[in-house]
Amino acid sequence: MVNIDLNYDEYNKVHRIIRGTLVTVSSLVIFVLAWNDISLLIGKSAIPSPMKTFDALKYLLFNEDGVTQSTIWHHMLVSLERFLSGLSIAFVISVMLGLIIGSFKTLDDFTKPIIEILRPIAPMAWAPILIFAIGYKWGPIAVVFVGVFFPLLTNTIFGVKSIDSKLIDAARTLGASKIQIFTKVMLPCTVPYIMNGLRIGSGIGWMCIVASELYAAACGGIGYFVGIHASIGLWSNVYVGIVVIAALGTMTTGLFDLIYKFVSEGMGMK
Repeated sequence: MVNIDLNYDEYNKVHRIIRGTLVTVSSLVIFVLAWNDISLLIGKSAIPSPMKTFDALKYLLFNEDGVTQSTIWHHMLVSLERFLSGLSIAFVISVMLGLIIGSFKTLDDFTKPIIEILRPIAPMAWAPILIFAIGYKWGPIAVVFVGVFFPLLTNTIFGVKSIDSKLIDAARTLGASKIQIFTKVMLPCTVPYIMNGLRIGSGIGWMCIVASELYAAACGGIGYFVGIHASIGLWSNVYVGIVVIAALGTMTTGLFDLIYKFVSEGMGMK
């Protein structure tokens, strides 16, 4: 009976993997076909076909483009470095603040109006201000920081406030110290909300990279690559940049999913 149950569970797991793979592949194929049909229907160079974009991508992976005199790898690394820098700073500050604010109602009430005023402002609106205020080096990083900060902060606060008070009371009854309550109760219960904030923030972070690098002239990066080629009408290269941004965003989201799975298993979370 046990063997039958195990085989059935394994069958379901394999079935879900196969089904998920087929759905994903079918979705991408339909997307590419629709892109190709739109390109043929409109017939303008501003919407190159998938094949032209793929040919441009193959060339740029191994050769410098004639405009920026750099490979696509260089621009990818520049943007990735800025993204990870802004994300890391935002992660440390927003998670710490979120855990503190969520733990004290008075502090939550005091900071809520400020957060609600600043949170709806599009991060890209800060791009020209931050770039011209603190320079081309730290400006794009600061824009990413703003984009990631608020989703992480609000999700962390919500996670702390969602913890059942009975869990904390039970831990105190069993003699747990404040550090033990934090590490054994608060942090594990908040991790799913933090990871959700990271997923949302990372997507916004890549949008911020493009916007900030469009403002930061000649600073390198995928946004600069897209902007400079759009300005002279090299649309195949523009779409290569868009595809690269989409790929990097998908990879970072997938990485956060793996990190969440690893952390949740290590903490004994289901």
